[in-house]
Amino acid sequence: MELVATIKAAWGWVGLEPVQVVGDNPFGNLIIKDAVGKYWRLCPEDLCCKVIANDRGELDTLSQDQQFLHDWYAAALVDSAIATLGPLKPGYRYGLKIPAPLGGEYGGSNLASLPLGELIAASGHIAEQVAHLPPRANVKLTVTD
Repeated sequence: MELVATIKAAWGWVGLEPVQVVGDNPFGNLIIKDAVGKYWRLCPEDLCCKVIANDRGELDTLSQDQQFLHDWYAAALVDSAIATLGPLKPGYRYGLKIPAPLGGEYGGSNLASLPLGELIAASGHIAEQVAHLPPRANVKLTVTD
């Protein structure tokens, strides 16, 4: 339940009322069931969280879609992360140090491994801060304690 609370605190601003995490991948992407039975996909590397299915039937159909599955499993990116950082420790996921919408690349020195809760919290807070910026706006990241 701690992860659901983290999701609500970091991503509730998009209208998500999470009740259950029903899937996750090595990059901390989550499939989340909400309070009204819709399913959302949270993508920390893309700073997005949106509805992907209105009910379980739609989610089941989506889980057969080859394009969705290719994107979900991201085999080449996972292989790159394993080669660069090694296998994941329990409770950790791979992530991008600089999210893709802010110019971060998918690989190389931009890869990191961190606790899932931290990845979800940080990505939600960054996403909220940049959500209403115009395309190609300049962004300055400041890390504070």
